[in-house]
Amino acid sequence: MKTKPTKVKTASAAKPAAPVKPTPDAEAEAKEFAEILAKSRAAQKKYSTYTQEQVDKIFRAAALAANNMRIPLAKDAVAETGMGVVEDKVIKNHYAAEYIFNTYKNMKTCGVIEEDQSFGIRKIAEPVGVVGAVIPTTNPTSTAIFKALICLKTRNSIIISPHPRAKKCTFDAAKVILDAAVKAGAPEDIIICMESPSIAKTQMLMKESDCILATGGPGMVKAAYSSGKPALGVGPGNTPAIFDSSCDVKLAVSSVIHSKTFDNGMICASEQSVIVDDKIYDEVKKEFAYRGCHFLKPAEMEKMRKVILTEAGSVNPKIVGQKPVAIAKIAGFDVPASTKILIGEVKSVELTEPFAHEKLSPVLAMYRSTDFADAVNKAEKLVADGGYGHTASIYLYKRDNEEKLAEFQARMKTCRILVNTPSSQGGIGDIYNFRLTPSLTLGCGSWGVNSVSENVGAKHLLNIKTVAIRRENMLWFRAPEKVYIKKGCLPVALREVSEVWGRKRAFIVTDYFLYANGYTKPVEKSLEEQGIACATFSNVAPDPTIACALDGARLMEEFKPDCVIAVGGGSAMDAAKIMWVLYEHPECDFLDMAMRFMDIRKRAYTFPKMGEKAKFIAIPTSAGTGSEVTPFAVITDQDTGVKYPLADYELMPNMAIVDADMQMMAPPGLTSASGIDAVSHALEAYASVMATEFTDGLALQSLKITFEYLPKCYAAAVAKKADFYARERMAHSATMAGMAFANAFLGVMHSMAHKLGAFHHIPHGIANALMMVQVLRFNASEKPTKMGTFPQYDHPHTLHRYAEIADVLKLGGKNDSEKLENLIKAIKALQKNIGIKPTIRDYVPDEKDFLARLDEMVDQAFDDQCTGANPRYPLLSEIKQMYLNAYYGKDEAV
Repeated sequence: MKTKPTKVKTASAAKPAAPVKPTPDAEAEAKEFAEILAKSRAAQKKYSTYTQEQVDKIFRAAALAANNMRIPLAKDAVAETGMGVVEDKVIKNHYAAEYIFNTYKNMKTCGVIEEDQSFGIRKIAEPVGVVGAVIPTTNPTSTAIFKALICLKTRNSIIISPHPRAKKCTFDAAKVILDAAVKAGAPEDIIICMESPSIAKTQMLMKESDCILATGGPGMVKAAYSSGKPALGVGPGNTPAIFDSSCDVKLAVSSVIHSKTFDNGMICASEQSVIVDDKIYDEVKKEFAYRGCHFLKPAEMEKMRKVILTEAGSVNPKIVGQKPVAIAKIAGFDVPASTKILIGEVKSVELTEPFAHEKLSPVLAMYRSTDFADAVNKAEKLVADGGYGHTASIYLYKRDNEEKLAEFQARMKTCRILVNTPSSQGGIGDIYNFRLTPSLTLGCGSWGVNSVSENVGAKHLLNIKTVAIRRENMLWFRAPEKVYIKKGCLPVALREVSEVWGRKRAFIVTDYFLYANGYTKPVEKSLEEQGIACATFSNVAPDPTIACALDGARLMEEFKPDCVIAVGGGSAMDAAKIMWVLYEHPECDFLDMAMRFMDIRKRAYTFPKMGEKAKFIAIPTSAGTGSEVTPFAVITDQDTGVKYPLADYELMPNMAIVDADMQMMAPPGLTSASGIDAVSHALEAYASVMATEFTDGLALQSLKITFEYLPKCYAAAVAKKADFYARERMAHSATMAGMAFANAFLGVMHSMAHKLGAFHHIPHGIANALMMVQVLRFNASEKPTKMGTFPQYDHPHTLHRYAEIADVLKLGGKNDSEKLENLIKAIKALQKNIGIKPTIRDYVPDEKDFLARLDEMVDQAFDDQCTGANPRYPLLSEIKQMYLNAYYGKDEAV
């Protein structure tokens, strides 16, 4: 990591007739590399003595650091290389940190790792030593993160040779991990990245390291295997995907688009050809076109053939990782900027056909097969001529076609055989099949002239033909142990504190307004009657801060409660949840708890077990937040203004008491803001990629109740009257919506609303209302730029989901599009009836200030925890446009 830039002279490939005296530059490079190698060996020797506990601490710190920097590193990679998609490189970096950590966090890599005395077997792990890692320009940061982490986990040192066109971003990625590792106790030179890479130094690295992790072009991988040292390299991919006549066409087409557009097709496992059965060929072609793909015309085909390959027969670097519109321009024709993939309909599978090669771009060959045997023959030929050992894919209705699958897997000489799975995301493992090891280095076995036939991982750094069938992850429905409902239930429910739980000391968390206006008195009275000592914290602000939570936790520690009771809206309950965690586990780091995750079951940070000291009760005083039945809390960093949505089922209250008596006299502003928040919860839960039949029913019933009774509650609040029945119905509706999103999660509407609140202090429910129509139109697109990534979400269908909501609300409409428009009209009418203004500008009139902070707000909204469950994965530019539309009042789809 401390190398100095030097000039590089490329040596001639021809073998000299006689020894040639080294040039001064060559001598300087040799001396520089010798110093690097000596430092690396010394660091590795020291690191090899570390215990498993020390190694795991370092591994964890490095993974968290890489995770935190995933967005800046992604931006730097695209800026430096000119390849790929920032948002997708964010996913790659996130995956390289989170999934690798999750897979190996419990793996034993030090000393005795396995022992069975009855059989007399013992396995002892030793590191291989100094690992030489060559990093490609296509994945310059994620591959560096991946390789550095598995080396840290296995007590190896690593010397990284970055691609010259990506050296800065690779160096920065390595430095992020090194700094975190050293801070956690690793030797100073355990990771070294060459700042000035050269062919000569890379050759020295291959010759002198103990093991080589080679990712790159065929020439470089061949050089690694020819170095005389153990090498873990990968072969080229030329993945064919068979569309059997039995396949689900929408799933198959959407999966290929999802895969092929990911980072503009640069993952080596991505589909290069689709082979479509004649019976469904026209249907498939229509579906591809409908989803935004462009079929090349004859003249365009000829132009494209000239740019796919170089004269030497390798993929043309000018098209690698570029958008379809840019590739078309290189070829000499134009396509719409929204084009997803350029598809060439071809017949020949011979090497003379450029479309039959690996293309590393959103360019796809499409073949027609007469039957299944013809399809397998074509796939076999494509693999043999350009993708031996890598990946093959098939789409079919598996239940009735096991014989076809058996034939396919028997004949494909590939180490990954993917069934009904996007091959880019499926091949790297642990997303669409959870026993396929996550990796960014995919071995191709002897077929691909590789030393491994599986996804390279940690075990390969400690001195297999796999069939991966798509599976949906386990889902669940979780709620508090008890949810008390009905007006007047508060005193009955609170009897459980002493009679069932046997608690003696209760700590109440609320805000000053509620405390001053007597909202906590019924709670205090019931507890006093039970002989329970009480203390009340009433300093919660509308946007509770970390500082507030720390103050409350300190008072808790002094009072030592065995029951925590939150009385209020979302702010009080959110603050109380954080206080609860800090009280029970003062050792916890807040930023660790706020760490983003792609999958809550695979998150890098594990929440501590809650309830050991105190039970938690939530009593809402407004109808909307749903926090009383959710595992979520939103807290603000008072120093930066950043809002952190925390999510973990350990934050779920033990009991919720939903008593409409506590909500009767809510003022008009609170009634409308909280009520529309309930609408946003139900809408997002119903559209979420994680929605289930269990959450759907709650979301629909909540919407039905809210649309009928929220206007009545608001009218009564304006008149300063109490509509008892309407208030009770809204109380129940808000809690049902909370249960729905507690299990289905939320989406980009909340991601954007969180940041509107943080940057411009707009109440949360109002912020959701301002983004609501924009997000509905955005999600309803049948041709989204990118689809949400979750196994059970197989193709874009949110428009129909919104139409189902319109049907439940009896809004009418001849088709799904009309029903969506009627739903949007109903939402606008509801918002107007309850006093919500139509645009962000109505709440943030300073246009200059809004625009000046917009980009930062966009970045934070993209990185919000809620974004991941959205059915349409948003690009940064799309989030920005939705904000602009909402600010200026433009009701149009992004």
